[in-house]
Amino acid sequence: MNEVIFCYALVIGLALPLGLYMAHAFEDSRKGPLDGVFRPIESVLYRLADIDAHRSMTWQAYAWAVVKLHVLLILLAWVIFMVQGLLPLNPDGIPSMAWDTSLHTAVSFATNTNQQHYSGQAQLSYLSQTFAIVTLQFVTPATGLAVLLAIARVLLMKTSGTRPSEAVAQDISVGNYYRDRVRTLLRVMLPAATVVALLLVWQGVPSTYQGAQTVKPLDDVITATQEIPLGPVAAMVAIKQLGTNGGGWYGPNSSVPLENPTPLSNIIETVSLLLFPVALLVTVGVMTGRHRLMIGIGAIMLTFSLVSSTTAILSERLPNTAFEGLATAGSPNMEGEEVRFGPEMSALWASWTTQTSNGAVNAMHDSFNPLGGLVTLMDMFVNVSFGGIGVGLIGYLLYLMLAAFIGSLMIGRAPELLGKPLETREIRWISLAILAQPLIILSLTTLTVAFPGLAGNSNPSFHGLSQVLYEYTSAFANNGSGFEGLADDTPWWNLTCVVALLVGRFLPMLAPLAVSAWLAGKRTAPTGRGNLAMDSGAFVGLTAGVIVIINLLGFLPVLVLGPVAEQLALGF
Repeated sequence: MNEVIFCYALVIGLALPLGLYMAHAFEDSRKGPLDGVFRPIESVLYRLADIDAHRSMTWQAYAWAVVKLHVLLILLAWVIFMVQGLLPLNPDGIPSMAWDTSLHTAVSFATNTNQQHYSGQAQLSYLSQTFAIVTLQFVTPATGLAVLLAIARVLLMKTSGTRPSEAVAQDISVGNYYRDRVRTLLRVMLPAATVVALLLVWQGVPSTYQGAQTVKPLDDVITATQEIPLGPVAAMVAIKQLGTNGGGWYGPNSSVPLENPTPLSNIIETVSLLLFPVALLVTVGVMTGRHRLMIGIGAIMLTFSLVSSTTAILSERLPNTAFEGLATAGSPNMEGEEVRFGPEMSALWASWTTQTSNGAVNAMHDSFNPLGGLVTLMDMFVNVSFGGIGVGLIGYLLYLMLAAFIGSLMIGRAPELLGKPLETREIRWISLAILAQPLIILSLTTLTVAFPGLAGNSNPSFHGLSQVLYEYTSAFANNGSGFEGLADDTPWWNLTCVVALLVGRFLPMLAPLAVSAWLAGKRTAPTGRGNLAMDSGAFVGLTAGVIVIINLLGFLPVLVLGPVAEQLALGF
């Protein structure tokens, strides 16, 4: 448990200065000591791309810029995967991918999900891994952060009470997407990933473009030689952790000793999971001046996180009933877990990775006790226990908007948020963004289990349902981890997951952007005793209650049929 406490303390200690640094990096009015380094590079990039980085964008233009870029990236990555066998940087002669696997992989990484229906070291060339995969692992979290900045500018910034004209309301500026994204990449993501990559190389993670190495095992009774795949692994692992990505170089991800060789590398990778999502609370609080609101949001996120992590750790400390009667009976569950890390650090990783929409694993979630599997599912249903970079806080703001609507009606006032009236158009889109999750996940799960042969799951009954549910939940939550045990590299799985990936990424991210811009075009009512105080303890509690109730109403029945029933069937 000391390692668990240390990881929480280290995240908070590092997130505070990182959050302050990001707040200064994104503010045009302040010039920091590194501006002389970054501004010339940014100017060159803008000129090469023929972009006016100072042009203000409406929410429609901002959203369209996001969609255009991601469509282009998906098409480019899709083509690269399908022709990689003909391209250079392929020393191991890996063939091209099938069209449906290529499409799923391209969409998965373009949506910051990194759900893998392939084994990285065996099915992707070095060019595909570095040029397509790692590029997307930088660009997509930068987009989530950029959209959060746009929402914060128009929703959370304190404004005057004057009512804008109708024309002005339609032209509310949310910033410039290209400037926000380039600053995120150059000033934040690249420096942080460089530091983490160097730390991982120090711990023994490979960083080379040499092909697979042939080695002679110490015990050559079974095989005389063995092929050890290498590659520029450290750089990919660094951004997969920091960027709430999760797609590993190797199929088994960070349970592979080459990708996560030591207890110290495990701590570095674990802390990287939460670092940016926590730091963004500080960033937004400083930029908008709403420190108390961010503290309240952070308190709820931390509470959810502690409940999740504690439950997962306690679950994995329980024995595995499959070992009943054996010498290991009564010991903590070690099935599918690395003995180098033990049940506590494996459970903490599983909890944090599903809290932050990061699909990385250092243990097999499919082998967790049923209660541990339930925790990972609930983390992805809630998806705002810190959440992904930018999108986690955006998701929380969606629930905050709904809580403001409910709370206003409870005290007999017209619905409002931060002094802005919440009307039919806003509530319609807020509701759609929240309810799309159970609609997509449960519909696809129902279709898959209703037709024998589609799922290809390795387990029947309760656990088989959990495997299918987990895969679609992971896709919609843009998480990427899996229960595994599924024959998921099929056209059915690849194409249905593409639907969940796209809807789960863009609707919950762009709908709040539109709602924020609509609210910014309305008059701010004077603050009085009858207004809802967003930073009050009562409202913080109300928002937490809304999050729990919405997710229990949506998913409790299927959880009862899956992990809850499995836990009860085991007799404890």
